[in-house]
Amino acid sequence: MPGFLLDTSVIVDVLNGKKGRPELLRGLVSQGHLLGCSPVNVAEVYAGMRPNEERSTSQLLRSLQYCPITFEIAELAGRLRREHKRQGVTLSIADTLIAAVAMHNQLTLITDNVKHFPMKELALYALPR
Repeated sequence: MPGFLLDTSVIVDVLNGKKGRPELLRGLVSQGHLLGCSPVNVAEVYAGMRPNEERSTSQLLRSLQYCPITFEIAELAGRLRREHKRQGVTLSIADTLIAAVAMHNQLTLITDNVKHFPMKELALYALPR
């Protein structure tokens, strides 16, 4: 079953019903695709959540396949950040962790922030902003 990891901005758009993201994800699920999230996504979403959004946020996040960060994933994220820094590209630890989770689990990352994920070995499903 092909799978996708959701970037945080996509999850936020789904929660806010914006940019056709809820329909996109429903379509992917109806086609049999797995949708996942990482601990970074959960932390970022909860950090920006308003108190009245907790129930819907929890329901959405818990409906996704949770992909934990293992030692190997953390190591890969560090290597990705270091390699890109050597090339003059500064990436956030959060973005490299999300990319590493996707790569390790062989998931395609759905994002509208393509510039945050310049890794050639990362499969992207690029969305318009």
